[in-house]
Amino acid sequence: MSASIETERKFVIAIPDVEFVSSLDGYTLSEIEQTYLLSSPTVTHRVRLRRYHDRTVYTETKKIRIGRMSAEEDEREISEDEYRTLLTQIAPGTVTLRKTRITFEYSERVFEMDLYPEWQRSCILEVELDREDAPLSMPPFLDVIAEVTGDRHYSNVAMSYEFPKELI
Repeated sequence: MSASIETERKFVIAIPDVEFVSSLDGYTLSEIEQTYLLSSPTVTHRVRLRRYHDRTVYTETKKIRIGRMSAEEDEREISEDEYRTLLTQIAPGTVTLRKTRITFEYSERVFEMDLYPEWQRSCILEVELDREDAPLSMPPFLDVIAEVTGDRHYSNVAMSYEFPKELI
């Protein structure tokens, strides 16, 4: 695995006009199944199946939180067989998260919008930054309901235990 530092901000937003978003630079659409595995209390360990229109990618990721906005992340692509084997180590009490991810570019940043079947009117928006104090220009076509950066209720691992109620 190759380690890197991931710094991101996270927001709950109203689901925007998906047709408009699909016209933006860098647009991609994928379906994700994300499963959290047994791990030590300081490490988040997951596997992910990500289906694009033309391929499926399997990854294994380990994260160690180093701040409210940052984590050390080790991620590697794995085979389907490795993925299936690792799935047997699912953390007790969790469920596999299923989401549709829409990615687009705005103001030289890549935004990731995750739509969950549990919510009808809102979704999670994440944007990676090069440093914690980096300025962020939010796309004007998005309606931000709340910033949830660092709010553990909106971490994917917490949502695999108990999905939060929709804010709108």
